[in-house]
Amino acid sequence: MSRRAMLAAVVMVAGASSVTAKPPNVVLIISDDHAWGDYSFMGHPHIRTPRIDRLAAEGTTFRRGYVPSSLCSPSLASILTGLYAHQHKLTSNDPPGTAGRHAQIPKDPVLREGRRRMVGFIEDAPTLPKLLAARGYDSFQAGKWWGGNFRSGGFTEGMTLGDPAHGGRHGDEGLSIGRKTMKPVLDFVDRSVDADRPFLLWYAPMMPHQPHDPPERLLAKYRDKTPSLHVARYWAMIEWFDETCGQLLDHLDARKIADDTIVVYLADNGWIQEPDSPGFAPRSKRSQYDGGLRTPIIVRWPGKARLGMVDTPVSSIDVAPTILKALGAEPTPEMQGVNLLDAEAVAKREAVFGEIFLHDAVDLDRPAASLCQRWAEAGDWKLIVPDPRNSPDGVVELYDVAKDPYERRNLAESEPGKVAEIRRLLDAWWDPEG
Repeated sequence: MSRRAMLAAVVMVAGASSVTAKPPNVVLIISDDHAWGDYSFMGHPHIRTPRIDRLAAEGTTFRRGYVPSSLCSPSLASILTGLYAHQHKLTSNDPPGTAGRHAQIPKDPVLREGRRRMVGFIEDAPTLPKLLAARGYDSFQAGKWWGGNFRSGGFTEGMTLGDPAHGGRHGDEGLSIGRKTMKPVLDFVDRSVDADRPFLLWYAPMMPHQPHDPPERLLAKYRDKTPSLHVARYWAMIEWFDETCGQLLDHLDARKIADDTIVVYLADNGWIQEPDSPGFAPRSKRSQYDGGLRTPIIVRWPGKARLGMVDTPVSSIDVAPTILKALGAEPTPEMQGVNLLDAEAVAKREAVFGEIFLHDAVDLDRPAASLCQRWAEAGDWKLIVPDPRNSPDGVVELYDVAKDPYERRNLAESEPGKVAEIRRLLDAWWDPEG
């Protein structure tokens, strides 16, 4: 959908700007390590995602969605808080001094204290579960979770029980969801419906994330579609994840609450599967490129808003303000996102922004100390600005992503005016030297 078409679109805002008679439930479905084009509705020639395709067809689908950081811990925290990593301070996956010693965190007192401090950032943040609890919502955490016990994020119930300093770094028991069972999330939905209470569900299974160990029945579908077994396994993992999404969406239908539920879908970061190893390609996860940052973002709220397929850039920073606005609440003053159900607000924004940090933080109190690059997507243009502290050999990069979606032709030298124009927007958003 074009910018002009969005401005002209008729948005049904009954309930989007005032409290509805019955508060809507909220379901967040978050994929893990999933490339932006790896869905059948996004045009992949082999991967089948019929359940997510249905969600996309029934809602508003932003094909050019982005996460600010292409690493799971800061990305998930931004979805939960509506804040950028330099605001909530969870810039990285691990505390200073870790240097690959993740298994030593429970034993090393310095690393353990660093992990506790990182959990404290979530405890101090105005998360969606906390904000919705004030409006009578129950909430449930299942799946990927870097924030310690589920209560640290304000969830009333959840699967991740331990402090990561004494167990798993990113979810412990919560990581069984999807791969082993769907029962905990379906049971939570049942309890909430039976008690006639609105709810928020965080469904973030570690899928299609490694290990890529799909059921053989699904792997068999893809073995002859690619010469790489690693790629086939990754593709099969995506369809397995899609099946679990179908179980959840079908349960909303069975309990007759789909029309009263806002479903938001996105991935925490991208992934480009290496054909010759189980790992990911350099221009995907943890990178400043769209292979790591881009994800479709879907919002389905039956009868309230439906704009179809939209190509204007949006951000996961927009998820929290969108949900709060739908409930008739105002975003916190620190939130910089827009309401995705407000077509005019989406269309008139000049750019979406983001930041790439080191995997292990340098200084928990100074986000800029861990900064590698800042980036901005302004219309069809993408600007990447390296930070000399952690990218001393980096160069300014400018891409026309409409013509060059895989960012192969750097136009920074030939388009200095465009670089200066977007750089002004980027510095106005966050200047780490300011």
